Formats: sequence, C-alpha cells, structure tokens
Amino acid sequence: MPFVLLAFAIAFEVTATLAMRGSEGFTKLGPSLIVVVGYLTSFVFMAKALTSLNVGPVYAIWSALGTIGAFVGGVLLYDEQVKPLTIIGAAIIVLGVIVMNLGGGVHQG
Repeated sequence: MPFVLLAFAIAFEVTATLAMRGSEGFTKLGPSLIVVVGYLTSFVFMAKALTSLNVGPVYAIWSALGTIGAFVGGVLLYDEQVKPLTIIGAAIIVLGVIVMNLGGGVHQG
C-alpha cells in the first residue's frame, strides 16, 4: 500500500510541474490552481507513504520518477527537444535510484 501512495504522490507532482509550465508564470488561473492542488496532494500522499518507508530511498524514487515524468511530459505536451545528453542524464538518474535502493532498502526497519 505505501508504494501505491508513493505512485499517487509522483503522479500529482508531475501533473503540478507540467501545469506550472502551462500557467505561464502563474498568469493563467486554471493551470495555477492545478499547480497548488497538485503539489499539496503530492505532499499528502508522500507523507502517508513515509509512515512506513525510509525517507532517503523514497525521496530518490519520488524525485527521479518525477524528473523522468516531467521530461517525458515536456516532450509530449510542449514539444521540448530530446537530446542525447538528456537521455543519458535520465538514465543516470534511474541508475542512481536503483543503486540507492540496493544500498539501504526502502522499508523502515
């Protein structure tokens, strides 16, 4: 169950981040509201997940998958360019999360 909460936290964070781009500097009300509600909801789900998961690896998962989600969303929604170094950077982020989880585990002990 905590990983489901974490997945929701990631989904809301990515949605909020993409809406921030669409808010055009918080000049558009709809996307601006999505940013505020999205981040607040993401933090609530993250806090619930952290009641039974370790903060370091979980934060690494949340931020890494959020980064990858924002990258993919930016490409799909805003036609942002995909460059080879960007893909390498994304792969390094994922590798770092895998190594962190191998090193310490996710569940509180």
